[in-house]
Amino acid sequence: MNRFILCIYLILATLGNATAQQKFTLSGYVKDTLSGENLIGATVSINGQGKGVNSNSYGYFSITLTPGTYQVSFSYTGYEPQTNSIQLDRDVNLTVNLSPRIVASEEVVVYAKRKDGNVRDAQMGKVDLSIAQIKSLPAIFGEVDVLKTLQLLPGVRNAGEGNAGFYVRGGGPDQNLVLLDDAVVYNSGHLFGFFSIFNSDAIKNVSLIKGGMPAQYGGRLSSVLDIAMKDGNMKKMEVEGGIGAIASRLNIQGPIIKDKASFIISARRTYIDALVKPFVKKESAFYGSGYYFYDLNTKVNYKFSDKDRLFLSGYFGRDVFTFKNSQRSFSANIPWGNATATLRWNHLFHRKLFSNTTLVFNDYNFAFNGTQNNLTFNVQSGIRDLTGKFDMDYYPGSQHKLKFGAQFTHHTFKPNLVSGRSDSIDFTPNNAQRKFARETAIYIQDDWDLTDQFRISAGLRYSNFTQVGAYTRYERDTDGNKTDSAVYGKGDRVKNYGGLEPRLTMRYSINDASSIKASVSKNYQYIHLVSNAGNTLPTDLWVPSTLFVRPQVSWQYAAGYFRNFKENTFETSVEVYYKQMENQIEYREGYTPSLADPEEEFVFGDGWSYGAEFFVRKNLGRMTGWIGYTLSWTYRKFPDLNEGNKYPARYDRRHDLSAVASYELNKKWKLSAVFVYGTGSATTLPERFYLVNGVLTQEYSRINQYRLPSYHRLDFSATYTPVPKKPRRIKGHWVFSIYNVYSRLNPYFIYFDQTGSALDGSLKVDARQVSLFPIIPSVTWNFKL
Repeated sequence: MNRFILCIYLILATLGNATAQQKFTLSGYVKDTLSGENLIGATVSINGQGKGVNSNSYGYFSITLTPGTYQVSFSYTGYEPQTNSIQLDRDVNLTVNLSPRIVASEEVVVYAKRKDGNVRDAQMGKVDLSIAQIKSLPAIFGEVDVLKTLQLLPGVRNAGEGNAGFYVRGGGPDQNLVLLDDAVVYNSGHLFGFFSIFNSDAIKNVSLIKGGMPAQYGGRLSSVLDIAMKDGNMKKMEVEGGIGAIASRLNIQGPIIKDKASFIISARRTYIDALVKPFVKKESAFYGSGYYFYDLNTKVNYKFSDKDRLFLSGYFGRDVFTFKNSQRSFSANIPWGNATATLRWNHLFHRKLFSNTTLVFNDYNFAFNGTQNNLTFNVQSGIRDLTGKFDMDYYPGSQHKLKFGAQFTHHTFKPNLVSGRSDSIDFTPNNAQRKFARETAIYIQDDWDLTDQFRISAGLRYSNFTQVGAYTRYERDTDGNKTDSAVYGKGDRVKNYGGLEPRLTMRYSINDASSIKASVSKNYQYIHLVSNAGNTLPTDLWVPSTLFVRPQVSWQYAAGYFRNFKENTFETSVEVYYKQMENQIEYREGYTPSLADPEEEFVFGDGWSYGAEFFVRKNLGRMTGWIGYTLSWTYRKFPDLNEGNKYPARYDRRHDLSAVASYELNKKWKLSAVFVYGTGSATTLPERFYLVNGVLTQEYSRINQYRLPSYHRLDFSATYTPVPKKPRRIKGHWVFSIYNVYSRLNPYFIYFDQTGSALDGSLKVDARQVSLFPIIPSVTWNFKL
């Protein structure tokens, strides 16, 4: 392995030296001076040269220049910028410590990493979110939620009233690659999707890429959500947390060895069960029922030297729903959740060559344990991954950066594993079996400023997916009965898929304040979430590409115009996109859940989406915020559905508008408001009702032929931070929030209610709307020691 890396470096060094003789390298890390946290995406600019670079995911930067004296500026959102005079007559390595800015009324930054980043960077559709901004926005029940903030961006829509799930540019919920410290998150929702699993106290950085994703990301068609956890304070112990309407949080971080090793532990738990229990009488048939969820984020890191650092992070979260009905002698326990562990080793081979080696364990499980009288039964489903990754960053010159690497994942899928017991008899039906697969990829990504005006970001990824044994393939007759089988042993190849995934983004700068960008990208997706509902529920199944299920494939094209005004105080953009998707998966018409292998119930077709996104954001001043508007169309076409005609996807939304504003009233008060409007979701409804042998039967419309009423809502919050006359050990602030200020009854779903009798002609069927959340006030107290 070391010889391989050495060969790579020698080749790169030779290429670099061929065009970079008599040059020196400035490299190092950008950190928070108070906590020692590495700052992701900090801007390093060479004043007067039009040259610069951003720090990588670990705060590292490298830039190569001709000998001379340079004024080098270091900046990061929410921090005081710093300018150093550096004599570059040799290679220079330094650590730059930036101090958090004391927020003044003259300048409040929303979340841009660099003031002109939207104009200068080649990447399209990328947004970096500040945790401080996320925490200042109104939240349902006072629970701050990263995913709900993402839904306020153009091109991103929610999965339903109050739901934390999200759809990007016409893609399904499974088409978003969600990463937490490099570990894939397969179910990002708590409380059946109403809250996300991401505890904001433990998060350092949030990046969303809506299109034209770089080559290091793969396996999904629509977007990448890359979330990095805090590393832990290297300087001093910190304790912070919050007490809210339905949950409380506690976050502890500090040094293990000052400036060398640190840790962070962050926990959150709801107490709905504890609050409700006293009000449920023991005589009630439902006594003992309840629900709660909890999260635990942990991380430790150790700096061995200036060239080596080790990170170990983990997440464990569970939802637990318990239901009891003593009248029917029935009880159920339904736990589900994620567990991840990530081990990463940073190594600096040379000032121009930075590497990261990653090992990831990921496990998502859903279980249903039920008991009725003498019958007990258990249903399990889930997915488990073991992943190894190797990534390298190479900086050959001041305007050139290469990133390349490889990845291997072993998947284990568990679809609907059932067992049970009745009295003394055990049974294990011949239902769906475990499935295994291996996924590999190699990639190279090249970011290059060809001229001061023209920049390209070109990448090439090759991915491969192999279904392997143990596996049994069954042949069936027309009635579905098994007639023959083919058995594959452990590790035997069952089916193989693969292909090249080119990625290209280009930026042309018209002037210092405006640019034009365009991108094209191809993506393969080998694992699929198949849902029979509009929301991402824990009962939904992840299934692999197999002999019968082909991988999803997409091509996405995008172009945009970006313009800043008043020295980057205002930034604006217009982006248009078109996305074509093959091998989309749905359940067949008339499907009902069963114990059979779910892939036997699938049908396959194509999809496409297109639209325009408009964005205006104010970054500086006492009033900050943005307005985003999306006009879009999303369609699906399946030969076996809707008589082969195209139909709107369930997440098709013609108009989507979000307005976000925050206002610094004074040192004590900050006010925030959010308004959202969206076209109603597409839905399928019954059009005719018949009486067949005295039973009311309904005939449904074409798929998604109707729309629910439009969705709109106004939220408001006020943050009060006391300013004590004397310093206090405990610092705190109050967040007063109102969700759905004017109590709009937005539709969650529609059902049909039957009254009267057909015998006397009084039968009447009425459509009724179910709405979840009226006006909801909440109060949260956040504290810090």
